[in-house]
Amino acid sequence: MNEHPATLLRCVVERITYQNPENGYSVLKVKVKGYNDLVTLVGNLLEVPVGSVLLCRGEWKVDKRYGSQFVAATWEETMPATVYGIEKYLGSGLVKGIGPRFARAIVQRFGTETIDIIETDIERLYEVPNIGRKRVAKIRESWEKQKDIKNVMLFLQGYGVSTAYAAKIYREYGKESIDKVKENPYRLADDIWGIGFKTADGIAAKMGYEKEDPRRCRSGILYTLGQLSDEGHVYAGEEQLVKAAGQLLEAGEISIREVLEQMIRSDDLILDKDAIYLPPFYHAECGTSRRLRDLAESTGRSLFDGLFDPSSLTAETGIEYDEVQLAAIRQAVTSKVMVLTGGPGTGKTTTTQGIIAALKKAGLRVLLAAPTGRAAKRMSEATGMEAKTIHRLLEYNPQDGYKRNDENPLEGDALIVDECSMIDILLMNNLLKAVPVGMRLVFVGDIDQLPSVGAGNVLRDIIDSQRIPVVRLVRIFRQAQKSRIVMNAHTINQGRFPDTSNGRDTDFFFMREDDPERAAETIVRLVKERLPRAYRESPDRIQVLTPMQRGVVGAANLNLLLQQALNPS
Repeated sequence: MNEHPATLLRCVVERITYQNPENGYSVLKVKVKGYNDLVTLVGNLLEVPVGSVLLCRGEWKVDKRYGSQFVAATWEETMPATVYGIEKYLGSGLVKGIGPRFARAIVQRFGTETIDIIETDIERLYEVPNIGRKRVAKIRESWEKQKDIKNVMLFLQGYGVSTAYAAKIYREYGKESIDKVKENPYRLADDIWGIGFKTADGIAAKMGYEKEDPRRCRSGILYTLGQLSDEGHVYAGEEQLVKAAGQLLEAGEISIREVLEQMIRSDDLILDKDAIYLPPFYHAECGTSRRLRDLAESTGRSLFDGLFDPSSLTAETGIEYDEVQLAAIRQAVTSKVMVLTGGPGTGKTTTTQGIIAALKKAGLRVLLAAPTGRAAKRMSEATGMEAKTIHRLLEYNPQDGYKRNDENPLEGDALIVDECSMIDILLMNNLLKAVPVGMRLVFVGDIDQLPSVGAGNVLRDIIDSQRIPVVRLVRIFRQAQKSRIVMNAHTINQGRFPDTSNGRDTDFFFMREDDPERAAETIVRLVKERLPRAYRESPDRIQVLTPMQRGVVGAANLNLLLQQALNPS
């Protein structure tokens, strides 16, 4: 056939080519009446077995790589009506106890009545040769389970829940799914990964929930705190939270305050003075503070001032240190915990090398770590020692969490952690749990860099507490002075406008463009052609930073344009 039906497709699933269990996206090969070849069907079709008869609504599209496809927007399953369809359905493995051989035998015995027999009079399966009692029991149990799944899918689809999320809900709640969702649809935001407040709220609205229902207010408050933590906040002020939740929920302040008080009483939230915390952040903040105090006040092996003979240290490292750098090295070996901070080009890496040399000279075993793989690699290259990501140092895995903790601490005498401005409060708490009392701890970082992606501005808070010794490097060294990036970073940090003049021998260029479309074109051309040619670097080593997510020069559109330019396939 040359012409496709407009929006409706009835088909039998012949083969499952691909399924993504996380989002439900599937690629199926289906048989359609009137087509000689199998048709490609794509969409959210999780939990659809081979042999299923589907009625799909959607549209035909032509994929450049895979050709003609039917993209299903919605679908519903109907029981197969033909002998062939029934045999294919039962033999797909969907019904435990029935494989291809028994499917054929059952259909040969009951024909098109097979489905009705299993549904209403399953004992008649004993009429099929070689089907024993255990097999019939397995078939009965599996058939009932499939009925439960279909009922749940049908119920949830009625409230606009995608097949992928419906499958996740069934895996979490089983045959109680319908009752649990009816009882409180907002529990989905707590229990099902990927379902947030807004999705649950949409389901609840269709169920007729009132705007000031306590269950809705509770979920909205948690969502608001979650949004604030995504923006970097560890807690919210009470008035700030009530106002933000009220705007989200379009509910009255009295209702929100009543639910908020109940959540505090039941320990769903923690109130400390005027600050309201989600429990994980409160415990992490308290744990970090307590652990830093214990480490800083611990007693242990004394390191002697004789280590600080400048000529000895210079001979060992080949580096001439200034007075502030030497003070930092001295601080590292005389304090249990310290912070080394400074802007770009001020010698943090050089000073870190000196600290390592001094600690190793004293016979200490030194561990190195950083928050990201790239930062750990840079640290390794600069020091000549192995540096690990914090997650790897703590032997983290998603199933068991952090293997290194207060019961199984790190083994060593000193730990130096670089790029500490990137560490959020949860990671810092887990790191400090694994640092045994007596281990020296050196934090290195630039507080004027962007703070962590997660909640908390931990390095700045440690410095502002004035409880931990801090050495701040301010001198920009001669080599760094040649970098316009470094010099302009300091200029901006001082509140002054950077030098935007362009020259040949510089690493900083300013290009003014008022038209967003032309700006995007320029960015693509720079990444694809000009920068690789000028610096002899592959485009995949070039990073583009933009302050916005949307718009012509936002991250989403630039990613698309760069993908089309660099990796069109």
